[in-house]
Amino acid sequence: MTIEPLLIAELALLGVGTGFLAGLLGIGGGMLMVPFLTIIMGHRGVSADLAVKMAIATSMSTIIFTSIASVRAHHKRGAVRWDIVRRLAPGIVIGSLIGSLGLFSLLKGTALAIFFALFVGFSATQMFLDKKPKPTRQMPGTGGQLAAGGVIGFVSGLVGAGGGFISVPFMTWCNVAIHNAVATSAALGFPIAVANVAGYIASGQSVQGLPAGAFGYIWLPALAAIAVTSFLVAPLGAKAAHSLPVSKLKRVFASILYLLAIYMLWKGLRG
Repeated sequence: MTIEPLLIAELALLGVGTGFLAGLLGIGGGMLMVPFLTIIMGHRGVSADLAVKMAIATSMSTIIFTSIASVRAHHKRGAVRWDIVRRLAPGIVIGSLIGSLGLFSLLKGTALAIFFALFVGFSATQMFLDKKPKPTRQMPGTGGQLAAGGVIGFVSGLVGAGGGFISVPFMTWCNVAIHNAVATSAALGFPIAVANVAGYIASGQSVQGLPAGAFGYIWLPALAAIAVTSFLVAPLGAKAAHSLPVSKLKRVFASILYLLAIYMLWKGLRG
């Protein structure tokens, strides 16, 4: 593929949108990035199946950079719950490696897409209803958080997202304040991305038909363009997150979740 100015502009614009979402809502922007990268690569001659897989892997690789930029901004405001990060991270790494090294190259993901859509739709509805969790409910113990991290890492690796669509509802359900949940989710995006990227590179080494600029399943030109712009914009999203009232932030996040659920349901039913 030729790296023409139009392609660079498309990728940079995509990086601006995903970077802002990463800072604002603690998500890596993968569910926005994957479909657009699939379209961009498909228009440039990459087969549909390979384009989807490379879009997922490339999306995840950019989260390494958006996570760093976003978490720095949140940490300055003291919003990151590092105690939660330390307990969830080991499970996240294990789950991510299982997904990206093994099942990523085998599963079509239609059943997973439908399950994911239902789960996200339920989470969004709970946020819109603003049902308060039981005051006594807290984050589970070390074993429970290890298991939760495994699920977050595994599912994130299969859909190319930073895990905020699971981790933020999970933490708020456990009475973690929404601002802390968003900030902590941004920090969790880093181990999710690093572990999954390692798996994508290893599992993609023997794949035939990769376009120029590919490293395993990762498309390096897109990674470079999106990473630079998203890294610069993510702090602006984080700043906006701390200036919004909690109720409005919840509604914004729930609206994004509904869009993700509709998209994933459509992908799963198309199967």
